[in-house]
Amino acid sequence: MTARRSKGDGGLHWDEQRQRWIASVTLGYSPAGKRIVKKASGKTKTEAKAKLKEIIRDHEDGLAIAPTNYTVSDAVTYWLAHGLGGRSPSTVRMYTTFAETHVLPALGARKLRDLSVEDVDSWLASKKGELSTRSLKLIHGILNRAVKSAMRRDKVKRNVVDLCEIPEGRAGRPSKALTLTQAQAILDETAKATPRMRAYIVLSLLIGARTEELRALTWSHVVAYDEERQAWSPVDEAGWDHEEFAIHVWRSVRQKGDTKTVKSRRSLKLPRLCVDALHALADKQTSTESDLVFRTKNGTALTAHNVRRDFRKILENADLPGKDWSPREMRHSFVSLLSDSGVPIEDISRLVGHRNTVVTETVYRKQIRPVLMQGAEKMDSLFEA
Repeated sequence: MTARRSKGDGGLHWDEQRQRWIASVTLGYSPAGKRIVKKASGKTKTEAKAKLKEIIRDHEDGLAIAPTNYTVSDAVTYWLAHGLGGRSPSTVRMYTTFAETHVLPALGARKLRDLSVEDVDSWLASKKGELSTRSLKLIHGILNRAVKSAMRRDKVKRNVVDLCEIPEGRAGRPSKALTLTQAQAILDETAKATPRMRAYIVLSLLIGARTEELRALTWSHVVAYDEERQAWSPVDEAGWDHEEFAIHVWRSVRQKGDTKTVKSRRSLKLPRLCVDALHALADKQTSTESDLVFRTKNGTALTAHNVRRDFRKILENADLPGKDWSPREMRHSFVSLLSDSGVPIEDISRLVGHRNTVVTETVYRKQIRPVLMQGAEKMDSLFEA
């Protein structure tokens, strides 16, 4: 006669249809009084009972009991659908493209509970010759956040992705900075360009604003210092017959209109060349339907493509290969020209809106010679109006 199983050990029976032993255990009752039953299966009694003990142990330890059929694809798809709230449509498209191109084909079919550190390390290593370090960080971040989301929903007990190191990726095109001679050649060429592109390039180069900050700039944030009132006022109220002008870099074309960081929200005095270029642009614009400084003929905001296309034409006319340069490198050039002229890195960091000097030094600055001066005054001395 078969010995009866002890209380708390659960049940064990043979499933003829599945041809497997099924172990089951009652872990309690729901608020509605329904029994909470968990089951485990195995080809042998021993295997089924071992899996059942693991479920009981996890329950007693307060750990999630991960489903066996939940895959990496399920986790990533859920995160893409529910974890990107508040992001712009372009950002959602970017994450979706990277997930569908690089994450799901390699790891999507893998059961999430079986995903290991070795799996993720091998996957990232296979991508390092194909993707840049930034892109590797991006696909690692997609998988990492998807698994964290699954953990919060009790689909897996731990996040192995968080334990993995991100390798160095394929070397990308290094950012460059203009020399003083090249910068002067471009400024000379802007005199022949449209007032819009002249103002855009002059501001990019002489105040170091980000391209997304300039594309969101409004005339109400271009201000003049009214000597009689001893106050800063928008130029459409104060006019252009003043000595000092500034812009409030308080917006960007990012989602919700916020600047990249809190430190990026800043007010900058304008060098004389910037004032002249903006004055010429204001005189040229006739439509009052939009407050945007840089806009299309229809009054809509410029796109990155609009800027890049016209920017490269001006560089070609200045005998520089336009395809080798991007608008953001005007900002790099601003940092390098100020540094080469003796402005301390701490002052430059504040001018470009960095949280600290680390990014300014390691990414943006191409020349290093520290002495004290201020941004607008130094640019006025470099490029006479």
